[in-house]
Amino acid sequence: MRRFGTEGRVEPAQHYFVPRTNEIVDFINRVRAGKYIVLFAPRQTGKTTFFRRVIDVLSEGMRTESQAEAASHQTVRQNAASSTSDAAYFPIRLDFQVCRNLSIPEFYTYLSKGIQSQIESVFQEHGSMHSLSQFLDATPLTNHISMIDFFRDLQRLLQNLRIVLMIDEFDGIPQSALSDFLYALRLIYLSDEPRCPHSVGIIGVKSINQLNYDRSVSPFNIQDEFRLPNFTLEQVQELIEQYTDEVGQVFASEVIESIHKQTAGQPVLVNRFAQILTEELDIPKNEMITMAHFTTAHTQLLRGRNTNIEHLTTNIRKDPRFENVLMRIMARDEGIDFNLRNDIIGELATYGVIKEGTDGRCEILNPIYLYCILQAFKPLVNGLEDEYFPEDTSDDFRDYLAPGNSIDMVSLLDNFRNFIARAGFKILQVPDTPQESVGQHLLMAYLDAFVRRIGGMMHIEVQTGRGRMDLIVTHDQRKYIVETKIWRGTHYYQAGKRQLARYLRVEGVTEGFYVVFDHRQSPEPRVETSIVEGVTIHCYVIAVVQEAPSHRM
Repeated sequence: MRRFGTEGRVEPAQHYFVPRTNEIVDFINRVRAGKYIVLFAPRQTGKTTFFRRVIDVLSEGMRTESQAEAASHQTVRQNAASSTSDAAYFPIRLDFQVCRNLSIPEFYTYLSKGIQSQIESVFQEHGSMHSLSQFLDATPLTNHISMIDFFRDLQRLLQNLRIVLMIDEFDGIPQSALSDFLYALRLIYLSDEPRCPHSVGIIGVKSINQLNYDRSVSPFNIQDEFRLPNFTLEQVQELIEQYTDEVGQVFASEVIESIHKQTAGQPVLVNRFAQILTEELDIPKNEMITMAHFTTAHTQLLRGRNTNIEHLTTNIRKDPRFENVLMRIMARDEGIDFNLRNDIIGELATYGVIKEGTDGRCEILNPIYLYCILQAFKPLVNGLEDEYFPEDTSDDFRDYLAPGNSIDMVSLLDNFRNFIARAGFKILQVPDTPQESVGQHLLMAYLDAFVRRIGGMMHIEVQTGRGRMDLIVTHDQRKYIVETKIWRGTHYYQAGKRQLARYLRVEGVTEGFYVVFDHRQSPEPRVETSIVEGVTIHCYVIAVVQEAPSHRM
């Protein structure tokens, strides 16, 4: 039985997989048109899996395919259209991830051996080596000039094949070899037909411009950029349907939609969600996977360890400036321009932390990343934990549970407002926390401490992080939605109510909570309850600018 894959390349024979048929057709049509294509995307977005499937389709009959692979490849071949569709393609796959510290001669020796090995394995298998062996043995690669000559002579020997050079982990190329290697490919691209390689595919994390550290004009200005998007909702549905078809276990439609919403289709996170639900929660296979199961899996994913989240937190800690930018993205309605020419924005986008919104502003990629970013920058101890609740609060926090085991969220948030007043100026002394986001940090820490003690769960729902953050508390099959914002004026305050009301109606919840932090020198705290578009919204405007007491001399 296949499974959901989260470690390394996805193998169709072993894993459920998203065929990405339309994307592969697009890529192959560019290959057939002779494009030199670059595909740069963050790690663990399915680049290598995609690349290998392109190679498999181009190879066609050169190797034995599994039934699942063959059917998928046939679909791609039927959909791909080009004036050169009658040509035979020979993809040569290279991987530069181990090349970073090689000298130029060592790099071209590695290149030569990789190309020779693949050519020999294919043509020996088909019994048609002819003069290839002699040519390969007599034509070593020593530099970019010899590489140009090598490919020109190779094309003469393989007249009926179009060579496609596919390079994975291109960022690993030695810096000393980068410029000349790209100039050589550019010269080949601009040469007369038939050229060799006919097409080139380059995959990596950093773009050509980011690799070109000398800041000169890019030597590869003939590149055709290709974007590999995250999974759409339809693709997530298709992935999970493969499991249902094989095993018989059904996912509730809202579970699939919630997986896509929380991950924004990030491939590894989608598969990790499904992996927890199908392998780790011991749900009987004759039971439907419901939102109750989703909530448990979601909490396990957020609180557990996995490579994708560890990469995220490692990357955002690489530069102290990242925290300030990320907090501004999350705290401000107006956001920050998505300007890839800015080094900080460019790096965060390269790491897959942020993306461009429909309005050209930066957005956090998905709600899971938003939660993990806040957790990563949250101080282990803020020094105010003992002041969260009054001294007469019971040890088990039952004071904030109403009859029927529901949470008395009004009392809980009333106490939070009182806690801010009790703490006073000390909230501005919370270590390693930007003052503008200290209120949201403290509210998240406060609710997290509460829900953990009562056995509840909490996560973030809104994926953009732009000026608002929806904290979703789940306890005893009930959902409580708390939206937080920073005060930006009466207009934005009232608009936020309407925004929350629409969201509550979509979620089928009749009551919500709206917490706005007022950082002005003369704040206007308030507590009010409003009926907006048929739902009840409890509103809190909480002053967070507190002056330290003066000391008389």
